[in-house]
Amino acid sequence: MTPANPGPILHAATGFMAAKQLFTASEHGLFAALAERPLNSGELAEELDLPERSARILADAMVGLRLVEWADGRYRNSAAADVYLSGRGEGPDLRRFLTFWDRLSFPHWQSYAGAVRTAAPVPFDLSGEAGEVFLDGVQAYNSLHAMLLAEHYDFGVHRRMLDLAGLTPAFLIEAAARNPALCGSFVATGDLLEAARKAASRGGGERIEFHDADVLTDPIPGGCDLYDLVLLEHVVHRYDAEQNRLILAKARRAAETGARLLLLDFLLDPAEGRRLDPLFAGEYLVVDGTVVYPESEVRDWLAATGWSWLETRALPGSPRVMIAEAA
Repeated sequence: MTPANPGPILHAATGFMAAKQLFTASEHGLFAALAERPLNSGELAEELDLPERSARILADAMVGLRLVEWADGRYRNSAAADVYLSGRGEGPDLRRFLTFWDRLSFPHWQSYAGAVRTAAPVPFDLSGEAGEVFLDGVQAYNSLHAMLLAEHYDFGVHRRMLDLAGLTPAFLIEAAARNPALCGSFVATGDLLEAARKAASRGGGERIEFHDADVLTDPIPGGCDLYDLVLLEHVVHRYDAEQNRLILAKARRAAETGARLLLLDFLLDPAEGRRLDPLFAGEYLVVDGTVVYPESEVRDWLAATGWSWLETRALPGSPRVMIAEAA
């Protein structure tokens, strides 16, 4: 009788080691160093100002994680590391998100068992520099989501887009960059609205209007009478079920018949077997208590508020996007 494979147990149990190796490699500039040219362990150690033993361990760990390649006695970045971790500017700089996970999220997970027992978050201090690290990291990761959504959804068929209660104008900016005929409205309030305005002022926000409105209590403003595309990006997990039904009903009233809804968020669905969604469900639980909902429950909300679900697409390394049509 062949013994059961213990590999999945070890893969999961050593995940914290893999994460810390990645955070440390990024902090010491390993991916930036390898962006210049392939290096052997001695050259890499010199570039990183580390003992060769340490540099070799970090580099070999990144080879095991498929973030660095090993050939002819030298290390070189993988394609993903070169784009997102080298600082070359070819994609969203995810080193900022790794810094957030390393400095804030990683130590906070020490309290996860307590959060599970109570189904409530553990106090998370975001005062001072910690708040800046948090916002910088989350915005970097959201920029990746925006880019990947634009790669996996055709915005070219739309003219009037509403980003309702979202976190960043990056989605509107990416969509508008791919569709010169698209105009957009970003509706939020408070610090989120101000942060979005600042982000758009750095470029790409020329065709975006910004409106100050509370999605739960205020009418939905905008320069268009009705929209042919409504985006809810990172909205659903921040509200309870009743509030989400209210938001979806408001979104439907703002949309013309046949308009599309893009609902982008992490979603639970054990049949899919996706690792990322339940991991982020744990992150949200321990950090702020927000909820990653089962996809089946969100589909029920859609049906009850005038939306017909069409499909759900997985975005690589990102949330999934549910696509629905205004009935």
